[in-house]
Amino acid sequence: MPARPCKWSNRFTGATIDSVERPPACATFRFYAELNDHLAPEQRYRTLERRFFVAATVKDGIESFGVPHTEVELILINGDSVDFDRLVRDGDRIAVYPVFESLDVRQELRVRPEPLRNLTFVLDVHLGKLAGYLRMLGFDADYRNSATDPELVRIASEEQRVLLTRDRGLLMHAAVTRGYWLRHTESRRQVAEVLRRFDLASATRPFTRCMACNAVLQPVDRSAVLDRISPRTALLHETFRKCPGCGRVYWQGSHYRRMSQWIQQLLDDPPPPLRRPIDNHAG
Repeated sequence: MPARPCKWSNRFTGATIDSVERPPACATFRFYAELNDHLAPEQRYRTLERRFFVAATVKDGIESFGVPHTEVELILINGDSVDFDRLVRDGDRIAVYPVFESLDVRQELRVRPEPLRNLTFVLDVHLGKLAGYLRMLGFDADYRNSATDPELVRIASEEQRVLLTRDRGLLMHAAVTRGYWLRHTESRRQVAEVLRRFDLASATRPFTRCMACNAVLQPVDRSAVLDRISPRTALLHETFRKCPGCGRVYWQGSHYRRMSQWIQQLLDDPPPPLRRPIDNHAG
């Protein structure tokens, strides 16, 4: 498929047309798989061109199309793997790929030291329900309902957490190297989306973390929590876990059974994938 007509972008170059007399340079970009979710409908699964007068990094070029760099795992320029700081040159052919769940690309990786594996998360202030569900599944999910954007960026950067958000702009912060823009808006569908996106189904450890504060639960004797539970609960249940952070006590009551059924259904019968059809066009 032929490339779309070249477009010049102020955001990409930072120059003004009137201030430069020489002909602009031009590079082509091709985004693969779910990275197309960030593009305008008429730009998806196409080779796109950008004209520019002043060389900028490939990170700036990618984000000029609205694609957060945090969702990118591999960049090929003229067939060679590069990092985000590589300057775009006239005639460059740039292919941009998302995180690979099932392929080992460590030998080709340049945009970060390692693929996104062994994940921990930090969630923005609008994702409290998702944070609770991820904790229930056993994942380390940092969530604070009063966290500011700078705080989220700092936590993601310093603790190497994946920043989950519905705000694309937050993911474009240079200090954020790991992040994901959630496509769904309903919390349970977001859970399935995160599990599928990062291939985490086999890594779940349900009911091992506190849903309220994220601490790892510890088993305790029933006698140690009698002052925290009702006499009926003490009579009906023998196994208890306590949060060392906030002191909450957990046992296998009716809520546990309902959530166990939902988790089993989630793992056995995941919803349809978000990905668009495989892009078979030449880059």
